[in-house]
Amino acid sequence: MNPKGYLALVLHAHLPFVRHPEHERFLEEDWFFEAMTETYLPLLDVFEGLVRDGVPFRVTLSLTPTLLSMMTDPLLADRYRRYLDERIEALEGEIRRTRGDAYFHPVVLFYRERYRHLRRRFTEQDRLDVTTAFRRLLEAGYLDILTCGATHGYFPLLAVNEESLYAQLSMAVRTHQRILGRRPRGIWLPECGYKPGVDRLLNEFGIEYFIIDSHGLLNAEPRPKYGVHRPVRTPGGPAAFGRDYESSKQVWAAEEGYPGDYVYREFYRDAGFDVHEPHIRKLHHAGIPTFTGLKYHRITGKSDWKEPYHPGWAMERAAEHAGHFMFNRQLQVNWLTSFFDRPPIILAPYDAELFGHWWFEGPQWIDFLLRKIAYDQDDIAAITPGEYLDRFGDLQPVAPPECSWGAGGFHEVWLNGANDWIYPHLHTAAERMSGLVRRFPDAAGQLRWTLDQAARELLLAQSSDWAFIMKTGTSVDYAVRRFKTHIHRFHRLAAMAETGGVDEGYLREVAARDSLFPDMDYRIFQTRPLV
Repeated sequence: MNPKGYLALVLHAHLPFVRHPEHERFLEEDWFFEAMTETYLPLLDVFEGLVRDGVPFRVTLSLTPTLLSMMTDPLLADRYRRYLDERIEALEGEIRRTRGDAYFHPVVLFYRERYRHLRRRFTEQDRLDVTTAFRRLLEAGYLDILTCGATHGYFPLLAVNEESLYAQLSMAVRTHQRILGRRPRGIWLPECGYKPGVDRLLNEFGIEYFIIDSHGLLNAEPRPKYGVHRPVRTPGGPAAFGRDYESSKQVWAAEEGYPGDYVYREFYRDAGFDVHEPHIRKLHHAGIPTFTGLKYHRITGKSDWKEPYHPGWAMERAAEHAGHFMFNRQLQVNWLTSFFDRPPIILAPYDAELFGHWWFEGPQWIDFLLRKIAYDQDDIAAITPGEYLDRFGDLQPVAPPECSWGAGGFHEVWLNGANDWIYPHLHTAAERMSGLVRRFPDAAGQLRWTLDQAARELLLAQSSDWAFIMKTGTSVDYAVRRFKTHIHRFHRLAAMAETGGVDEGYLREVAARDSLFPDMDYRIFQTRPLV
């Protein structure tokens, strides 16, 4: 097959590091459990089903270091198993409650089978660690897995201290290699945040390409001859791939995007709020109703009236939408080839959690799409950005501007009146950390332990998630508390290192709570790669 063009489906999977061993239950840990249930495990089911059926496919997936750390954490694995068990138990009560209800009983049975399957898969097949399944798909060539900043720090606003960028990249590459067994070829820059000079740093770490939003490529100097449909070579060396606006709009757009179709599952109607039986109240947090994942209605329309969800109808619509998406990419490629001297690439990047969590049928849409691309046409083929570079590596040199994929295309989501107060603290802490590296270039023993933990706390404080949550207005108290906690811990640990008065009890407590990156080396906060 010699396709006229290529489609690169890119999924960015990320969550902030949320782990609270000091509490038996913690509401924000559900972010991870929900994403496991609705996105990560269903995507693995789709990919492995394609492999079993002999379907040739390629998908690019970023797994951020914080997410990989949570996926391999024994405490979170045990708590996720409990999360599944509690929902399976609640569904037995729901089966009794809805027996005789021809509309909702079938939906409850659907969920019981789904949760039973997920539990079997996680405990028996994945053995409580899903990264092994992703690694197999990577090694077999079906996936190209990208890295990201160690804690998803927003590079343009951390670049005041270049040591912070080196630290984010050093720990990212190290974690990727430790868990997935190889160094990453590409990176998803956190929030697609690019600043001139970042490309040079990426090159120092052996990273060959990154993703940039449409305007970042179209406003480059000189203007790219082929727009966003061929990668470019940045001054520092790595290639930049631009986001295709048309394919993004068909999925993302609030009004005309696929996820808003009326037969799809309604996200906001949940048994946690709709059902007041004891077996559902057991899923509440501290007696407060919350999302349970048991959602029995379809979108239906714009009013509050919602009809029962029909999984079969939704799957039929997902197949239709996959065909529509593919047909439009064929039209796009056929038009582009009249101007191009080689096959164009349509890069379609999305947050992975859109598929399954927000758009429940999203993983099945991907399944249908990849099967249709493989068997229903000859115009386009699925590809990864790395494969495209291997085949068509002669790129136009351009210099992209500072940009992001956030609202407004610049930094306003992460720098505004709701969160601007965090940056003086981050910059001061980074200066102090790099000073500690210079003062103690070869620390050992208890001092080394203290400095390593200080580096962890600073990386966690640098997470762009806290600024994002402060801006969006959801879980603001938690984001503020997390940021202040990590900054406070960093400065207390730094003071212990500077004075030599190490409080071992405090150090043990903090290390047990913020336990990610077991191969930490505090010297990552210096202006040279340490991986």
